[in-house]
Amino acid sequence: MAEINTQTKAPATDARGPRRSGPGGDRGAQGSRPQRGGRPGGRPGQNDERRSEFAQKMIGIRRVARVMAGGRRFNFSVGIVIGDKKGRVGVGLGKAADTQLAIEKATRAAKKAMITVKLGKNNSIRHNIGAKYCASVIEIRPSVGRGLVAGSSVRTVLELAGITDVTAKILSRSHNSINNARATIEALRAVAIKK
Repeated sequence: MAEINTQTKAPATDARGPRRSGPGGDRGAQGSRPQRGGRPGGRPGQNDERRSEFAQKMIGIRRVARVMAGGRRFNFSVGIVIGDKKGRVGVGLGKAADTQLAIEKATRAAKKAMITVKLGKNNSIRHNIGAKYCASVIEIRPSVGRGLVAGSSVRTVLELAGITDVTAKILSRSHNSINNARATIEALRAVAIKK
């Protein structure tokens, strides 16, 4: 008797089911459609237009606690500097149980406390300025051609204000970045445009 070959070639399969083949090649179970991020129903790039006006940098984030009758309750404290790099800058502090809420509060506080700095030639200041805030003492001097020479959160404030060609010095021993940033804002008030 002649043997009959009953084996037929089955389509290739894996754990997800049969693989599709064709001009698009192996696409897997999800197909070739890209996933879209963001909220359902929202247009892509809708929120980017509102946020593009100001650049922002976080200068400090802490977990703080308060003692209640049932135990400790933890919150987050966030310090943020915002600016448009054209002379407008502000520092804000926000506290909330969630970091995202604290960041939003800090951003709103920074926008309310924003100042406009009158810049001289080469985006520098015209004369030496200094200020004290709590234990932080700051001095800023114009230095043409040297760029921005500063450290800690003082550099962040000056960068976001768009100030270059200055040398900044922290004269105190304070390492509190939020107080250093606020001392810088107090110093810049001397060259701020009066409303």
